[in-house]
Amino acid sequence: MTYRSTRRAAIFCRHWLLAGALGGCASTPIVAPEPVAVMPERFKEAIAVTGAAEARERGEWWLAFGDPTLTELAQRAASNNISIQIAAARLAQARALVRGAQAERLPQVSLDSGASRLGGPLINAAGGAGNLFDSIANLSYEVDLFGRLAQAGDAAALDAQSRQALLQSTRLLVQADLAQTYLALRAIDAERRLLSESVITFQESIRLTERRLSAGYATELDVVRARAEMAATQADAVGLARRRAELEHAIALLIGESASSFTLSDTRGSPLLPTLPVIPAGIPSEVLARRPDVAAAQRTALAAQTRLGLAQKAWLPSLSLTASGGFAAPGLADLFKLSMRAWGLGALLALPVFDGGRREAQIQGAQAEVDAMVATYRQQVLVAFKDVEDQLSQLRLLAEQARIQEEATSLAARATAMADSRYRSGSMSQLELLDARRTELRNRRQALLVHGARYQATVGLIRALGGGWETSPAGPPAIGPAPLAKGN
Repeated sequence: MTYRSTRRAAIFCRHWLLAGALGGCASTPIVAPEPVAVMPERFKEAIAVTGAAEARERGEWWLAFGDPTLTELAQRAASNNISIQIAAARLAQARALVRGAQAERLPQVSLDSGASRLGGPLINAAGGAGNLFDSIANLSYEVDLFGRLAQAGDAAALDAQSRQALLQSTRLLVQADLAQTYLALRAIDAERRLLSESVITFQESIRLTERRLSAGYATELDVVRARAEMAATQADAVGLARRRAELEHAIALLIGESASSFTLSDTRGSPLLPTLPVIPAGIPSEVLARRPDVAAAQRTALAAQTRLGLAQKAWLPSLSLTASGGFAAPGLADLFKLSMRAWGLGALLALPVFDGGRREAQIQGAQAEVDAMVATYRQQVLVAFKDVEDQLSQLRLLAEQARIQEEATSLAARATAMADSRYRSGSMSQLELLDARRTELRNRRQALLVHGARYQATVGLIRALGGGWETSPAGPPAIGPAPLAKGN
């Protein structure tokens, strides 16, 4: 063996030893899990649970409100909402990338046919030009020596799972926005009904005052005051109608329809608002398993960690096997003759040696991406805890406020009845009666506002819980959170 061949063999052995050493370092980082946050045993604002809300199916949580119109709108939004359609298209795109990554692990076959005219001594001994026609089938296959292709497929699969969770998050966002907008519209209808009743009361008061004016027991000022109060109430009703129109247009957008052709019937004739369900918060770990935004952040962090391993494996050698077979001839008529058969076999082993620091920069960039995505995941977990605590505290305080407001409304109604009786008997001025009615109307409207706020907070809690509230799910979630840590 010559010196040159011996030296080449030594270099080749060193390359393989380096590849083996790097192979152990570039595998997917296996790190000890670190807690993303201190997991509390229970929510600080946990509420006592009564009723059968737990029996509701997670996917159709709006059924707990018992409103057929809301159910119909939710179904239309699921089919026609543009944001959901965009998220579904993104998921389809991610799944296509998964199939593309999986295809890289399979043999690649192609059929090439061509015609060319070549010149030079290697083509024609006379130095002239000659024709070359060929039809060749090519087979190539990259041997996944160190699992690089499999790891790329895993990263693509994690991206697809993240997109799936984002689709679920988009659905939940649309459903919650739709429910809150619809319930706000229903609350406005209830308030408009209250104002309509108040206008009728003021009309009766005006007729009574006019009769008293005719009898000499009242002044024209009393009539003007009563009419002013009625006009102010009617103006408030017009303002509510304007706000209702805006909410109706928002609902049309959420269900993917034109605001010009969408109309939601007035519910002022309905005496009752939808049922206000009681939603148990469960325990924090269940919340993290339900929330799709937390699952999406987790999958994105895992994908970044997988790509860090891919960046480290860029230093490893790659082995590609090739084979080709077909026909090549100087004339088209002779192309498929057996004597014109051509074939070839090949193997290519490529090992990077020096790239000016490009691969090292890619590793550092991948590590920074892992750090950012893990931090984002931890932030999302903390946001989830905050969202639940916010809505639980609102529900608790709103329930207390509703109790006190109900008492205030009852007392105001009693004061109005007493003032009306004394006014009819002539022992109280009309100004005092109007003041009592104004106070009662203000308290009744405030009670409706508090009740509407409880609806908004209830939907907010459902959204914070990830769209469900069952304490014993039928099976593990398709995408659940898991602790993450930085890659090495």
